[in-house]
Amino acid sequence: MLQLRDAEGPTTVIRRADYAAPAYWIDTVNLTFDLDPLKTRVLNKMTLRRNPDVAAQCLKLDGEELNLARVLVNGQGASFKMEGKQLVLDNLPADGTFELEIFTTCAPVKNTSLTGLYVSNDSFFTQCEAEGFRRITYFLDRPDVMASYTVTLRADKRKYPVLLSNGNLVASGALAGVGNEGRHFATWVDPHKKPSYLFALVAGQLVCREQRITSRGGKDHLLQVYVRPGDMDKTEHAMNSLMASVVWDEARFGLPLDLERFMIVATSDFNMGAMENKGLNIFNTKYVLANQATATDADYSNIESVVGHEYFHNWTGNRITCRDWFQLSLKEGLTVFRDQEFSMDLCADASARAVKRIEDVRVLRTAQFPEDAGPMAHPVRPDSYIEINNFYTVTIYEKGAEVVRMMQTLVASSNDPMGREGFAKGMTLYFARHDGQAVTCDDFAQAIADANPDSALARLLPQFKRWYSQAGTPRLQATGHYDAAARSYTLNFSQSCAATPGQSDKEPFVIPVNLGLVSASGAALLMQVQDSAAPSGDSHLFVMTQASESITFVNIDEEPVPSILRGFTAPVLLDFDYSDTQLLTLLANDPDPFNRWEAGQRLALRSAIHSIAASADTTGATGLNDAYIEAMRSVLRHPTLDAAFKELVLTLPSETYIAEQLDVVDPQRIHAVREAMRAQLATALAEDWQWAFEAHKDNGAYRPDALSAGRRALAGMALSQLCLAARDNADSVWPGKTYQRFKDAGNMTDRANALSALLSGGHALATPALARFHSQFKNEELVLDKWFAMQAGACDRGGQVLPAVRQLMAHPDFQLRNPNRARSVIFSYCNANPGAFHRTDGAGYQFWSERVIELDSINPQVAARLARALDRWKKLAEPYRSAARDAIGRVAGRSDLSNDVREVISRALAD
Repeated sequence: MLQLRDAEGPTTVIRRADYAAPAYWIDTVNLTFDLDPLKTRVLNKMTLRRNPDVAAQCLKLDGEELNLARVLVNGQGASFKMEGKQLVLDNLPADGTFELEIFTTCAPVKNTSLTGLYVSNDSFFTQCEAEGFRRITYFLDRPDVMASYTVTLRADKRKYPVLLSNGNLVASGALAGVGNEGRHFATWVDPHKKPSYLFALVAGQLVCREQRITSRGGKDHLLQVYVRPGDMDKTEHAMNSLMASVVWDEARFGLPLDLERFMIVATSDFNMGAMENKGLNIFNTKYVLANQATATDADYSNIESVVGHEYFHNWTGNRITCRDWFQLSLKEGLTVFRDQEFSMDLCADASARAVKRIEDVRVLRTAQFPEDAGPMAHPVRPDSYIEINNFYTVTIYEKGAEVVRMMQTLVASSNDPMGREGFAKGMTLYFARHDGQAVTCDDFAQAIADANPDSALARLLPQFKRWYSQAGTPRLQATGHYDAAARSYTLNFSQSCAATPGQSDKEPFVIPVNLGLVSASGAALLMQVQDSAAPSGDSHLFVMTQASESITFVNIDEEPVPSILRGFTAPVLLDFDYSDTQLLTLLANDPDPFNRWEAGQRLALRSAIHSIAASADTTGATGLNDAYIEAMRSVLRHPTLDAAFKELVLTLPSETYIAEQLDVVDPQRIHAVREAMRAQLATALAEDWQWAFEAHKDNGAYRPDALSAGRRALAGMALSQLCLAARDNADSVWPGKTYQRFKDAGNMTDRANALSALLSGGHALATPALARFHSQFKNEELVLDKWFAMQAGACDRGGQVLPAVRQLMAHPDFQLRNPNRARSVIFSYCNANPGAFHRTDGAGYQFWSERVIELDSINPQVAARLARALDRWKKLAEPYRSAARDAIGRVAGRSDLSNDVREVISRALAD
């Protein structure tokens, strides 16, 4: 068995195959908290019973950083011992049923890890997923132990007037007795059993927006959003998003709100985006607070998505939870799929839905595909881990969502071509079978298949589940052959998947491939599969199950252009040797918006790779050809295309995505080529950008809807391109106009776009704009995060960004212990600014190693996420590769690393 060693001794790999049910179940939990920042007292009274399916064992309870004061069994003192971090009790009552009382203390104000019980801005918060509850009390801290909770909170009323926990408030008031002057209490009872990771409490100075709603079933519910005093004006959008989520889940899946009240609380110190604790969701302020002066369109969209995500967990994650943490995608992948569908269903028209789908796929390709190809590659259902916090990944979330989306695709029928009805039937069966249980990914997949017995999913389920067990991104290779004499067109497919850590030979996946055929003139062609009686329309779903297969379409009068993987029906890499002419045809005519966008991306990527190869031997790059530029002009000027879609098409592939297409990566060469391509587009389309800006700059009263946001996005892109062209032409007109727009902006989106345009263009006016921005928003934490991030993520000219980043870390407003602020500077530089981070002198890597070590002593979860910035170091060309290896080695050489960081670093260094 692989073992790593940390400061406390050997660290054992935890394996899915070793799962065993607990020796005891916990039925009820009665917790009493006397809240004090320096010394919080926790009295935990539990009823337990022996699991009759497990041979008699001692009881082992998890605990970390607790001071143990008392242990009683059935009211009597009990013998116990400590084994590492576990409290071990033996000689328990023979009948296996007993009451256990544990009294402990902890110091929340010293808890910088932000897991368990901690203090933020003089208020108490908790974060218990995945294993934070053990920092509150000794417990069977695992997701398959579900209990009923009663929680009493006691505190100074002046300091902590609001006392919240899961479920329903059943009692509250002043505390009586000597020593309790000025103190009060609140008792909460959760009517639903839950695992410990869903426990939550909040206590502090908070204000609340309330809304009462009535469900379809006629039940009344109270919705509440709690924030710090002064932030109430930024809570309307979060409340609207919560109401929309409640309505949507009941309408789409028949899942009503099952609590008298549902609460959201925002805190500025939070490791994640938000947490779905039963009835008491705790959120990062970033995903709650918004008004037009402080939040961008992207912020509004993210709030809608995250509020929806956490609410949807109420059923997919809370009512049915994970048997063990290897099943994490059971709740996360499914709930990401649900929040994606929610956001698409809220879109007013088909084009907005398509934009949302493209945005989701772009995240998958730029973040998850590299993970699949790197040292941290793991299946959607992992087989092992050292630190579970490291597996809250884009593979679990985004790829997991794509696996669920494929299920919906594979239960489609002629009466339900999208599969929505079949999938909803599967969800209904899933809850009928498993409500109130802790189950597995297999249980979910089986329910969807069983509810649709005639579907492709039901027929192929054992093979389909390879998506859960096999890591890596499948590569789908396709070739086409037109037989003029037979009037037929054949597509030949083959699939493969590269080796990943611990997995070499992969078996074929089930890959649903949505297909279309487009004529050279741009017409959509009817598709009739060979040996079928009639055409099936202008699209066809081909389900690939073998290593190689083919499909032939007949009655085709000319060689078509194949439109493959429409809507991105499977998370695969598609190889098809399209000609530029074919791609231009798809870009101009494909009725599928995703493949229309994809054609433009392929053309740009082809130019970038060709230019990078050319620049290796010459001093110049070939750049974009005239046909591509004219195609972009046509998109920009198109009279009916949605503005948001235009902005996506005109955005070049990212440096990260370009790097993933290369075997050996020279980050500076990629950066130079992409910047040259941007400048070329800026100059060649100068008049078109001016038209686009003028046509989209004025949008009336601010609304965060998809149409208005798309117009602002395109106007912002046009402004950025005009500033870029002005730099190369030594023109001061557009920088001046941009600075004026920055000053006059009536919303944060327009203001941030203008500031970004000045920074991107490297204009002198960026300096006063930054100073003005800081002065105007110095008391707005989330806006200051944008201010920090824009500077740390700025285009690097002359190596000035790293010195600027070090200066930003010395700024009075920088706080390393706040995850949002740390991410705004350090992550914006190391993870999101490859042109500045990958320096030939290795100074960026040195900075990275310093920050990983520094953060690890404060907050290991944040440090581990930063550590992943160099996951793909082995692909780097020299001198980057050696410098990166040395930096990783400096971190690995530390003897006091957390398990979180050590696991990431060890995997990065592994052969």
